[in-house]
Amino acid sequence: MNPLGNAIVTGAGRGIGRAIAIGLAREGYTPLMISRTSAQLDAVAEEVVEATKGDIHPKCYPLDVGDHHQIATIAAEMRNRHQSIDILVNNAGVWHPGSLGATPADISNVLNVNLVAPFLLINEIVPLMIKREKGHIFNISSLAGKIAYAESGVYSTSKFGLVGLGESLYKKLSTAGIKVTTICPGWVNTKMADEADSPLLPEEMIQPEDIMETIRFLLSLSPSAHIKEVIVECRKTLCEI
Repeated sequence: MNPLGNAIVTGAGRGIGRAIAIGLAREGYTPLMISRTSAQLDAVAEEVVEATKGDIHPKCYPLDVGDHHQIATIAAEMRNRHQSIDILVNNAGVWHPGSLGATPADISNVLNVNLVAPFLLINEIVPLMIKREKGHIFNISSLAGKIAYAESGVYSTSKFGLVGLGESLYKKLSTAGIKVTTICPGWVNTKMADEADSPLLPEEMIQPEDIMETIRFLLSLSPSAHIKEVIVECRKTLCEI
């Protein structure tokens, strides 16, 4: 298999990011995987190699995206090592409960990871895409970035911001041939859902692989088809909660 190109995936060590990294590798892209935990990255890298029968060998970048200096350093390394970046998936995220009582440190941490880090990575990577007049940016937001819930003020603030960033870039970058899509899922069967006390059973939630299937569909569209936003909801949430 000849790789189709390179795909940066943040938060690739588990959950949605893991599913996307493996799925993009199956599609023929080389995942450039970012996560805080080296051991998780190494495990996903092994899964990628196994899933592609050794045709794709991902690159691992242990990094806390909340550290903005590290983002600039790693992005520079990626630009020097790889001739092109075809896909950027801003998936890394953190949850913090509540709308009142959060400390400045809590608020800064959530905003840094969920909003500022995607902003900075886009700033670093988009020039490579503009040069080639192609590329696709996927921002993984949340249904909480469209509908604010009573106990999600800090988290929703960050995800509303990501939706706004995506909409602005969707309009700005389309003229350069770059697609920007924000994906807003409801409850996804991940560790974060456990942390946020999801009312749904694991099998009642969206699965991480569903997000990858959404990306697969979007990548299959013609260059002229631009999709600004995709909302994915849980059936039970729609019908019963």
